[in-house]
Amino acid sequence: MEKQLHIVNRKATHDFTLLENFTAGIILTGTEIKSVRMGKVNMSDAFCYIKDGEIYVRNMHISDYDRSSFYKHDPKRARKLLLNKREIKKLSTRVKEKGFTIAPVRLFLSDTGYAKLEIALAKGKNTYDKRDSLKEKDLKREMGRTDD
Repeated sequence: MEKQLHIVNRKATHDFTLLENFTAGIILTGTEIKSVRMGKVNMSDAFCYIKDGEIYVRNMHISDYDRSSFYKHDPKRARKLLLNKREIKKLSTRVKEKGFTIAPVRLFLSDTGYAKLEIALAKGKNTYDKRDSLKEKDLKREMGRTDD
């Protein structure tokens, strides 16, 4: 059994309060999916946007596949996400409100081998909220150490 691939965007949980999660399929080319399976993905600067009733992820860096010959993909191109129209409509109405955005949270491979992107409706954190969440994280870590 091969190991499961989970690429997590830690910056999203630091900068945003995640309100509601959605799992979306992602359209990739042949060399992109091979690079994803090798784990060569960076999602720290990635963001999602809605254009013409379709949702896209931008700035998700998928490195070039090192064994490809002549066909190379653009590492930071916009990639289309696959969601239901009802989910896209729900996201688009919430994003129009002030302070809300769509953040990519996690990239993983499904049981059938397809790449899936977990996105979340997110609200931006203020600086003091970020400090509070770091304090909570440190407290949990300390509590875990004292129990052992």
